[in-house]
Amino acid sequence: MWNWMSELHKFLFDGMPVRGSIVRLTDAWAEVQRRRASNSETGAYAPPVRELLGEMLAAGVLMQSNIKFNGALVMQVHGDGPVKLAVAEVQSDLGLRATASVQGEVPAQARLPEMVNAGGAGRCAITLDPKERQPGQQPYQGVVPLQGAAGDKFQSLSQALTFYMLQSEQLDTILVLGANDQVAAGLMVQRMPLQGEANLAGAAGPGAGADQNGHNEDYNRIAHLAASLTREELLTLDVDTILRRLFWEEKLLHFAPQQGAAGPRFACTCSRERVRNMLRSLGAEEVESILAERETVEVGCEFCGQQYHFDAVDAAQIFTGPAELAPGAKTVQ
Repeated sequence: MWNWMSELHKFLFDGMPVRGSIVRLTDAWAEVQRRRASNSETGAYAPPVRELLGEMLAAGVLMQSNIKFNGALVMQVHGDGPVKLAVAEVQSDLGLRATASVQGEVPAQARLPEMVNAGGAGRCAITLDPKERQPGQQPYQGVVPLQGAAGDKFQSLSQALTFYMLQSEQLDTILVLGANDQVAAGLMVQRMPLQGEANLAGAAGPGAGADQNGHNEDYNRIAHLAASLTREELLTLDVDTILRRLFWEEKLLHFAPQQGAAGPRFACTCSRERVRNMLRSLGAEEVESILAERETVEVGCEFCGQQYHFDAVDAAQIFTGPAELAPGAKTVQ
């Protein structure tokens, strides 16, 4: 049985420098879609765009959960096809949101190259934006093209991100991603650097080479098992079943899942109060002129798509402060 609450599971392979994690976004993913679908100007995302954004969010949670960083991990896919920009943002507390800018029709069967890399200019950027920047501090950003060294276009987001992890982070990674209208999910398995590897204190003692080869064989075996997971299995099976089917011969250290307030959840910075403050800054005259034309003021969040509506009564409450109330009155009539 599924857990309708979004969840993140992390695990280690006992005695091996290999770590893994699985994320299932359910309620959080539903809220991302609901806000966009309810927007009267944009409507819902086309299925291929929806799938891309869901996979980006799942991958963003997996990547954010593996780093010690206080701030936002922002994944951006810049495209030269109908999808001009897709963005997934995951905070260090696993609050998440996503958006996409689309121009023109997206064919129902469109894959990554047709959506964002039609002319070969598509690229993927990962930005780490600190919550509290020091003076002069700039966000860290890594960018990779959406094709390999030989010029062959990546057919999936997982291919692009695997290439990114190897090129930018020097980490061998297996990434399986999938999304539909119910679930956005991902499995990530990574080979962790051995203690002292790639530095002057690297293991150079007797038997170091044999140990390294043994660890490589361990990782290769686990990576092969992880890569055998299909998209359908990822989207339809619960986490315990997936781990049991893939790694039943391995000794796993499976940590308690992160759910609810400690797990992945939707979080956008927009709110009705922020829109009220924006309208207040426009001034009563400007807002009244909009109301005269449309009867309601409609403001949409450019990121998540949520729309906020204010009628004449709402507007009057914005501009009627306590000092303007009649003597003795405690509320605006």
